[in-house]
Amino acid sequence: MASVDSPAFRILPPVALGAPLAAGLVLTAAVGDPISIESSLNRSIGGVLAVVFVLWNGWTLWVMARNRTAILPGGATALIVQSGPFRLSRNPLYVGLVVLDIAVALLAQSFWALVFVPIGVLALWWGAIRPEERYLSGKFGPEYEEYRARVRRWL
Repeated sequence: MASVDSPAFRILPPVALGAPLAAGLVLTAAVGDPISIESSLNRSIGGVLAVVFVLWNGWTLWVMARNRTAILPGGATALIVQSGPFRLSRNPLYVGLVVLDIAVALLAQSFWALVFVPIGVLALWWGAIRPEERYLSGKFGPEYEEYRARVRRWL
């Protein structure tokens, strides 16, 4: 049987973060929040974070496309990208998705969605980041280990 040149994700990143977010939004709509986070300040912060997401992930996708490496989750990685946002985080797209989760929770003013963000981060770590790190370590060996020692996972 031929091996597949891609990480063996347990959970796709958008699902890992999106499912808890959706559950929080549904819970807020169904039963309400035990603590109100409704304020114009929270909405403003959510709006700013949404813009940060667009700029950050746009920059990351541009750097990935420029380096001709896989953009979609689960694609084959051609090289260890170490420029742009990859100088600051080994997982800049995931950082952006977490920022987007927080932005959506604040814009929706959903306490439960905000509280469920850490569940999504844990699911992302277990379901996507750990398998991806194993894949990259196996494929790139010392080059990836040096990069991993130099650049943080998040920020």
